[in-house]
Amino acid sequence: MRNFLRPLSWRRIAGPPNQPPAGAYRSASYLPLRPWQVRSRAFARCRRGLDPVEVAAFLDRVAGDLAAAYAEVARSRDETARIKDALREWQSRQAPTARDLARRS
Repeated sequence: MRNFLRPLSWRRIAGPPNQPPAGAYRSASYLPLRPWQVRSRAFARCRRGLDPVEVAAFLDRVAGDLAAAYAEVARSRDETARIKDALREWQSRQAPTARDLARRS
């Protein structure tokens, strides 16, 4: 009986079925949302549902923020690569050559 209830209690704590539990590790197969996915998201309509115009406006705003965040991450990665290349070049210029080591001996 205990083994039967354990999976049920985990599902209750875990939250939505496609989301990992809060604070859980996300696997490499987890892909973050892209702006086009937010913009194209459709919601089920019900009798007293949300205003579709407001939902669309909000999703467009979220997608814009997401696009800006991705652009900033890409810019940061480019800058990091540029700095790493400059550091490697400087280190190779500063490293002693075989001729310098032979003179010291």
